Amino acid sequence: MINVTRSFLPELSDYIKYLEGIWERGHLTNHGPLVVELENKLRDYLGVKHFFFVNNGTIALQIAIKAAGFKGDIITTPFSYVATTSCLVWENCNPVFADIDPNTLTVTAETIEKVITPQTTGILVTHVYGNPCPVEEIEALAKRKGLKVIYDAAHAFGVEYKNKSVLNYGEISTLSFHAIKLFHTIEGGGIITNDDELAHKISYMRNFGHNGPEAFYGVGINGKSSEFQAAMGLCLIPKIDHIIETRKALSDFYTSSLSGIPIQHLQIQPGTTKYNFAYYPIVFNTEDDLLKVLKALNDKQIMPRRYFYPSLNTLLYVTNNLENDYATDVSKRVLCLPLYPDLAMEQVRIISDCIRTQLC
Repeated sequence: MINVTRSFLPELSDYIKYLEGIWERGHLTNHGPLVVELENKLRDYLGVKHFFFVNNGTIALQIAIKAAGFKGDIITTPFSYVATTSCLVWENCNPVFADIDPNTLTVTAETIEKVITPQTTGILVTHVYGNPCPVEEIEALAKRKGLKVIYDAAHAFGVEYKNKSVLNYGEISTLSFHAIKLFHTIEGGGIITNDDELAHKISYMRNFGHNGPEAFYGVGINGKSSEFQAAMGLCLIPKIDHIIETRKALSDFYTSSLSGIPIQHLQIQPGTTKYNFAYYPIVFNTEDDLLKVLKALNDKQIMPRRYFYPSLNTLLYVTNNLENDYATDVSKRVLCLPLYPDLAMEQVRIISDCIRTQLC
């Protein structure tokens, strides 16, 4: 079976070396030395000012929403994983959906501005498939309207825009280090900010609000990660450039193998974007085409994923405030093809040939 993804695992011996140190120290959690080391190395690798390692990407979003003081109407994207919207609802905010660009699949400053009202208090949008939002335009709009911006960058590890990490935009960016991500810590996440005041809030919010062992700054939650998760991350950091290079080679081969087939490819945000090849999505002309190809692939034990489907403005616990929107339409027609470092070029050819047979 060829699944849509497969977790990258380092050499077992490399991981065991870290485990031996954990056993010797007996320090398993609560900001242990491996967690501190991982935070420092990721801060350097990503080129950001403040980096906080937390136990998953959902907690990262929830802490970010709290730290930014979001409440009431928050503009967000309907084309993302469900956590982007559900975290807002969980934190008693009201998601207000801005439509997406048909080529980049991200929101734009124009679609955001269309839904800004006097009740709008913030913006939470996603770098979809690792493709950056038009950050400069969104930042300018947010500044003009006096709004804070959080970027859900769960897919954007290592992505750069104009020679700097895309994580440096907005008040806060969040990452997911779930096992299927190109960089993972089995479970885990990250919170990034360049704002010292927000960094202080995040530092105590992820640790129950603690200010020392017997004092508290304010309300907090348990966002801490263990030494075992940090150990996996430390094993993967030296591999990450190779992982991205391998994914790029596979993606390039997909693109050449799928040439001439009536499908749409993701348009990477214009500008000097350094992409991470986190996903390989294709958009079909119709949902019927997608379903026909999906069945043919499944019959060959090939399991791509309808990612993201359904559009989040169709969730039962939100108000659908989009009409004739592109997000709902494209969510029915997008399919992410298998992509991971162990995928063979021959498997890419088989997948591409199957798609070509169904559509040409």
